[in-house]
Amino acid sequence: MEKSNFYEITELLRKKSEIQSRISLIPFDGSLEIKEISGVKYIYARKREAGRNTSKYVSVYSDEAYSLLLKEAIELHSLKRDLRRLEKRLAELGYSTEDVSPRVMLNIEFGRANMKSLIYDQAVLEGIGTSFPQTETIIENGKVSGVKASDVQKVLNLKHAWEFILDKDVASSPNDYYLLCYIAKLVNEGFYDDGGRIRGVPVTIGGSNYVPPLPFEEDVKDRISSIVKGDQSGIDIALNLALYIMKTQVFIDGNERSAVIFANQYLISKGLGLFVVPESKVPAFKKLLVSYYEGNGNGEIKAFLKSDCMKTF
Repeated sequence: MEKSNFYEITELLRKKSEIQSRISLIPFDGSLEIKEISGVKYIYARKREAGRNTSKYVSVYSDEAYSLLLKEAIELHSLKRDLRRLEKRLAELGYSTEDVSPRVMLNIEFGRANMKSLIYDQAVLEGIGTSFPQTETIIENGKVSGVKASDVQKVLNLKHAWEFILDKDVASSPNDYYLLCYIAKLVNEGFYDDGGRIRGVPVTIGGSNYVPPLPFEEDVKDRISSIVKGDQSGIDIALNLALYIMKTQVFIDGNERSAVIFANQYLISKGLGLFVVPESKVPAFKKLLVSYYEGNGNGEIKAFLKSDCMKTF
């Protein structure tokens, strides 16, 4: 697949996921009709299924309710039209949807059920100053009072990145360099024009003497491919991916966030659970991470991640 096609397909899949989420929030599917029963008016949604017309109760009639539902019906029609266009374009680009296994679907639902706590734990790891209720409010409403705009943006970016990998189409996508770059782009949205581009300037790491060398695109591609194709367990592969990205500092910023989400996409694609550093384990993790950066091997930190940071179902 060409690089340009990859990015377009990835963006289309993200938009498809958003549209499907919006469609799921509309409480009916079909054209509205009003029925009067024993002098009381009711609103039904009429739809043709399997060659026959069906009617589903929606609400007791009122002018306000009917007006609101009519607006939602218009929105639903528009969303379905947009969805058809997206699917047509995906087909033109050669993308085909493969059914995922029941285990992977369970992993996706497990991730969706835990998404707020996953984002909060990642926010704590990054030093984002939001409480859990504030993080929850940002995820649900996109804003909250008393929190820095930059912290709100980081939480929203985490939300968008998690929503992206918790899509069954994305779970079927290859775990490669281009997917990592797209995740980094989502994580860095609003802070850098191209937050998904490989780092081209030196960086330092707070609390450590380790200075990561400049990464080269081909080296990063090859290393990710080598890790993914390795003969270790799926969990080991996911953790190796995360630790490699963190130590390499592939991007100008957001490396830890991108690494965790990228590793989770691999875990989800194999139905192996989820990985995140819990709030209570952040100090221990940071200490081990500095030790790993400074050349003490990854055995100790991997053992810690396996015992304290894996969520299984």
